[in-house]
Amino acid sequence: MAMTLRLDDAEAAALRTRADLEDRSMQDVAREAIREYIEHHSRRDLIDGVIDRELPNFAEALERLGR
Repeated sequence: MAMTLRLDDAEAAALRTRADLEDRSMQDVAREAIREYIEHHSRRDLIDGVIDRELPNFAEALERLGR
């Protein structure tokens, strides 16, 4: 799928600098950043879901530890 990504001047310059430093295209750097963002947030959502489900099971023990 093709899409247009609009960046302000500072964002475009930073992306260009990063791509030049890594000898990669701006598109490759941007695509990797998107993949990392999705992976990071997907992992966080999974962990948050487990905590929301399991925390009530340990509420009493956590309360005792907090005293």
